[in-house]
Amino acid sequence: MKLDIEQYRMVKEALHERANLLEIAPHLSAPLPIMLPVYKWWQLPYYWVGIKLYDLVAGSNCLKSSYVLSKSRALEHFPMLQKDKLVGAIVYYDGQHNDARMNLAIALTAARYGAATANYMEVVSLLKKTDPQTGKVRVSGARCKDVLTGQEFDVRAKCVINATGPFTDSVRKMDDKDAAAICQPSAGVHIVMPGYYSPESMGLLDPATSDGRVIFFLPWQKMTIAGTTDTPTDITHHPIPSEEDINFILNEVRNYLSCDVEVRRGDVLAAWSGIRPLVTDPKSADTQSISRNHVVDVSESGLITIAGGKWTTYRSMAEDTINAAIKTHNLKAGPSRTVGLFLQGGKDWSPTLYIRLVQDYGLESEVAQHLAATYGDKAFEVAKMASVTGKRWPIVGVRLVSEFPYIEAEVKYGIKEYACTAVDMISRRTRLAFLNVQAAEEALPRIVELMGRELNWDDYKKQEQLETARKFLYYEMGYKSRSEQLTDRSEISLLPSDIDRYKKRFHKFDADQKGFITIVDVQRVLESINVQMDENTLHEILNEVDLNKNGQVELNEFLQLMSAIQKGRVSGSRLAILMKTAEENLDRRVPIPVDRSCGGL
Repeated sequence: MKLDIEQYRMVKEALHERANLLEIAPHLSAPLPIMLPVYKWWQLPYYWVGIKLYDLVAGSNCLKSSYVLSKSRALEHFPMLQKDKLVGAIVYYDGQHNDARMNLAIALTAARYGAATANYMEVVSLLKKTDPQTGKVRVSGARCKDVLTGQEFDVRAKCVINATGPFTDSVRKMDDKDAAAICQPSAGVHIVMPGYYSPESMGLLDPATSDGRVIFFLPWQKMTIAGTTDTPTDITHHPIPSEEDINFILNEVRNYLSCDVEVRRGDVLAAWSGIRPLVTDPKSADTQSISRNHVVDVSESGLITIAGGKWTTYRSMAEDTINAAIKTHNLKAGPSRTVGLFLQGGKDWSPTLYIRLVQDYGLESEVAQHLAATYGDKAFEVAKMASVTGKRWPIVGVRLVSEFPYIEAEVKYGIKEYACTAVDMISRRTRLAFLNVQAAEEALPRIVELMGRELNWDDYKKQEQLETARKFLYYEMGYKSRSEQLTDRSEISLLPSDIDRYKKRFHKFDADQKGFITIVDVQRVLESINVQMDENTLHEILNEVDLNKNGQVELNEFLQLMSAIQKGRVSGSRLAILMKTAEENLDRRVPIPVDRSCGGL
């Protein structure tokens, strides 16, 4: 709309690369319709013109043509939408992909074509030597450190490329300690909520939130992902989502959803923060302006830095970087061949591939669809490693956790794909940590056991991996923020009638009037209504509410829980649901009058 030529070029390039990405990794990427709800009549033609220009710039790469929806049609497609003052909506198409798998597919494809890849490697310093012809000092390699073993070694090279995202400046300063900083890191927080918050195949975008940031609300892995914030941040290996950012996203989501949908803090299943490496061009006269495109910089000593850009344009960024390397270091190379080059898993994939997995291996349909959409034509290799379930159906494919389609065979296969730690497995080889932190923690012991068997870990190593992964979930995936919604300091704000009702429910379990309930009390009530539950599961359920960790749930802790549930800070509490269900079953078990049994004896 502002006739910005740089913006036009960036969009044009991104749309071309988007089309290529959909072609070379069809199992990992797909078009997604995204709705822009319109609440003022004058915005309808304004946004429509903007979106149509987007289609026009895409040209032959346009996924599907955008269109306008009436109010009734918009609510039909997105029934959770706020109805008041809604005048209509515009729907356009964009691409969505599995970012972690895409990253891995690129590395595996590079390895297939001869690249040497190394995982968990850190650059300690850059190696330099003097060029005998020019007398100039040139970068000639790097001193590297294996983070897992502590071993250091040198890697010699004709050319060194710095492609380190947020850590761009730290490597540039290894080359020249006086180099001006060009990276301006920005933190983006995302949250994951249950799938019922959005339709299965329609996203939502708010281009102008209360503070001018863009908020999206998209279906993802059968859940709903919402974000994002844009806040200046310090560089860290372990970014942590703040409660302030989580609540900002929730408040913006509330503005667009119907009042029938209660947006609860307790429905945030996972939250994380990522760092965007926004950059300023070091050769630009205005060094304060942030470049919206990528920047390729060549230092005096020949270090090539690629910074900025976006996921969609990774291929063109790589091509520009390699072209700069060829020119700067007089390297021999033919033209780029990456346009149209299938990434691992994409070549023989088809939308119906999962059916063969079901028919040939006896996998559940949901598991087969997940494997096909994650590994593409390599899904058969995972299926071959799947364990027999011992059930009539599915025949193979033991799940890591019941509600997600990830199976144990993926842990074994993940090790073949360079997975080294339990964190790798819960966050990058599967997406459990990003989808539900509690489910990820539940799966951790089994994941560590399987990895330990494959990698010959001793008991100390297994425990170390378990603790590191739990710390990752607690701080970096939002478990800390989630658990702090119910603490020893939580206020009880219930009506007197509610307190009486919950006390009665509590005393049905605390039959001895001790003032607390234990696993034994819960087992007794469950047995009376013919419900069986193993002791370990019951221990986990009580531990979620046992704030002082003394092995019992006091009345005060139970009332804190119910108060937090009413406020929406906590949801899906297994203890609360279990006690309510048990109470209802107990209330239904009233004595049958004698006259209803024809007198009886």
